[in-house]
Amino acid sequence: MMRSHLCGRLGAEQAGERVELCGWVHTRRDHGGVTFIDLRDTTGLVQVVFNPEISERSHEVAQDLRGEFCIKVVGEVRTRKAGTVNPNLGTGEVEVAAQEVEILSRAETPPFQVDGHQEVDEMLRLRYRYIDLRREEMQENLKLRHAIVSAIRRFFDAEGFLEIETPMLTRSTPEGARDYLVPSRSHPGTFYALPQSPQLFKQLFMVSGLDRYYQIVKCFRDEDLRADRQPEFTQLDLEMSFVDVEDVLDVTERMFKSVWKEALGVELADFTRLTYGESLQRFGTDKPDLRFGMELTDLSDVFAATEVKVFRGVLDAGGAIKGVTVPRQGALGRKDLDALVDQAKALGAGGLVWVGVEAETLRSPLDKFFTADERVALRKATDASDGDLILVVADKRVSVVNKVLAGLRTRLAERFDLIPKLDRSDPDAWRFAWIVDFPWFEWNDDEERWDFIHHPFTGIVGDTAQYLESDPGKVISKSYDITLNGWELASGSIRIHDREMQQRVFRALGISDEEAQEKFSFLLDAFKYGPPPHGGIAPGIDRIVALAAGQTNIREVIAFPKTQTAFDPLTGAPSQVDEAQLKVVHLRSTAPKP
Repeated sequence: MMRSHLCGRLGAEQAGERVELCGWVHTRRDHGGVTFIDLRDTTGLVQVVFNPEISERSHEVAQDLRGEFCIKVVGEVRTRKAGTVNPNLGTGEVEVAAQEVEILSRAETPPFQVDGHQEVDEMLRLRYRYIDLRREEMQENLKLRHAIVSAIRRFFDAEGFLEIETPMLTRSTPEGARDYLVPSRSHPGTFYALPQSPQLFKQLFMVSGLDRYYQIVKCFRDEDLRADRQPEFTQLDLEMSFVDVEDVLDVTERMFKSVWKEALGVELADFTRLTYGESLQRFGTDKPDLRFGMELTDLSDVFAATEVKVFRGVLDAGGAIKGVTVPRQGALGRKDLDALVDQAKALGAGGLVWVGVEAETLRSPLDKFFTADERVALRKATDASDGDLILVVADKRVSVVNKVLAGLRTRLAERFDLIPKLDRSDPDAWRFAWIVDFPWFEWNDDEERWDFIHHPFTGIVGDTAQYLESDPGKVISKSYDITLNGWELASGSIRIHDREMQQRVFRALGISDEEAQEKFSFLLDAFKYGPPPHGGIAPGIDRIVALAAGQTNIREVIAFPKTQTAFDPLTGAPSQVDEAQLKVVHLRSTAPKP
């Protein structure tokens, strides 16, 4: 080994020892003929002193050292003098008196500082990701990712699950997003698809009698990106035989509790449980942030007899009127209130009614149209106090009302610091919730047909299966999500294991028996041979680690991520290939030449 110790592991107990260290020059300082550097490796920093009285040769070489030079240092560990201890450094009690130094490789001036004391454009960070990954924060994120994945594996090993790999090259099946396609050279005109999930294969494992399976697996979806999405992502995939909803929820919740205890040292409380309908009613979304209040209030009864034209029209059309109360913001100025109206419109609302609550009156553009009873009822229904701000949205579509108020609720909570600052050691900082009893179908207005919400193999709550052919909107699925602090972490379900029921579902989706056989023959054929009841779930590793690390973007916990346009500034992917490569796979490009 080129080194005897790691930089960040040195302490007073090593005082007097001769050590060999390797790492990068983090900072360099000269003081009265003595040169100091902070030497960095993956474990942290240690101060190295180059004193000509100890080694004139080493001191001479130190004059040539610059930031990010990779070096080896041999020297003696000694305790620092009184008054020079650095309490902000893990190795701050000691320093290394250099006796020898070797420059292993030189470095040009990096495109940004590694010490993290400056804001750096993300595109520049991704272009030089190998420099970005030298920063302490990024290394800590990846170490946490390793700790979490290791804890997951230990948990499922102890629970009797088998880790089994599934293919990366498979066939295209409808799973809710666009596939990434791979042309086949051996079979001209045909394509593999990169898996959006191992869904069908893990169900086949259950048919195979393997009973309990899990996998840390790469998945691929060609969809519009955002802070919690990447074109390639990692998920924990698991499946169990002879189970129902409660069994999957139990093992998954225990897994999260075990991982949080092992990786973060936190004892989690039992997860909150909400039905899909309750979550929409109270928070306007199926991934609610439970760390603060500001729950939505149904105001339809408050304005049941209203003469306010916009409210009257919505109620007569069977729509909804709902509101959210923002604490202590009733005195917002007109400019800020107009900006809130614009935000509501951007989220899909036709408009927004704001109501400032004052001691004896309400301040609102519509106040003159409210009756005295409506004013009293509004304050009571929203539980608004003096100085609060009530925001009201009305629309013929309940989904629009929920979406707009859910968006405003989150944005305003962030803006006015209503969300507690993250303390990763505080159990109350982690507000996990199960969302259950989802509808099976949702209506697609654009294509005028019913679509699945989860995936087409999702089980059905027994007595609602009667509506498959007559009223699919009433069918309830055996699916469930886990949310944490406003992010969806996982989605899963009990699967259909009856071949005839699966075909009934396909027909309800507008998939003919012939089309189903063509696309899903390997699953439907397997279902002829005694499939067991089974179910599973697939938590997203990237999202889990991002939240555990206190990050708001999963790119911060992925070693080499893509940008929001699915581009990799480091490698330049995706890139064009030459015509000879295309010819081999029987393709030609119709894209305009750059």
